[in-house]
Amino acid sequence: MATVAPNARPVLKWAGGKGKLLRELLAHVPATFGAYHEPFMGGGALFFELAAQGRIKSAYLSDINASLIDVYLGLRDCVDDVIANLRHHRHEHDYYYAVRALNPADLSLPERAARIIYLNKTCYNGLYRENRAGQFNVPFGRYANPTICDEPNLRAAAAVLRGVDIACRPFTTVLDIAQPGDFVYFDPPYDPLSPTANFTGYDRRGFGPDDQRRLRDVFAELGRRGVRAMLSNSDTPFIRELYAGFPLEQVFVGRVVNSKVEGRGKVAEVIVVNLPA
Repeated sequence: MATVAPNARPVLKWAGGKGKLLRELLAHVPATFGAYHEPFMGGGALFFELAAQGRIKSAYLSDINASLIDVYLGLRDCVDDVIANLRHHRHEHDYYYAVRALNPADLSLPERAARIIYLNKTCYNGLYRENRAGQFNVPFGRYANPTICDEPNLRAAAAVLRGVDIACRPFTTVLDIAQPGDFVYFDPPYDPLSPTANFTGYDRRGFGPDDQRRLRDVFAELGRRGVRAMLSNSDTPFIRELYAGFPLEQVFVGRVVNSKVEGRGKVAEVIVVNLPA
């Protein structure tokens, strides 16, 4: 996979997507590394960029969101069937809610993958959010003509994902997989800038302060084992306290996944590395 891969773009719009932060992130990626690990896969902007540059030898991509992982497994293993299913979907109000109400347990892998891609392309503001029962609950989006099936990009993504280890698993398992010389990128649900700015509903289990502390411990342990890691998060006093002593850079990023237009704009974030360059 170290050869230059097809120029695939992220398939999904995802809260906290890193498309606007790629330049800053790439500045902290080691020039060479073994396997690439991303335990909070999300939209995968950094992975797809590194693959396009021919810098991925092997990769381990994971997330605890099973619906998200279904998309990547579907593209890797049965992209033709995913595309065939997507072609049947249509941008209509009542149809959207009928698809949203489907039980994923009753669907095949390509049907599940196509359903999530469809909902992502047509839901309000491209959000992914689950209720306490683990059900997708974002309302219909009022787009004029959304691109539901971007076949060229889906096929490019499938080519990049071929041979990649993709699994639904917690971030802590990276300690069982990563080897010295590997590189890990952590893009967790962010620490909220304020009580009303909290958006960790991508999974019903949420991601609170105790989870952030466990992540910091994993981050530090990887460094002790000779595994380089990079992490992005909100620039909050809590995160700065957690990562005191690690190299840290403040960056400003435009964010648009917000229910109120006035709540969107540039916000401060941090990029942290566990070993000096």
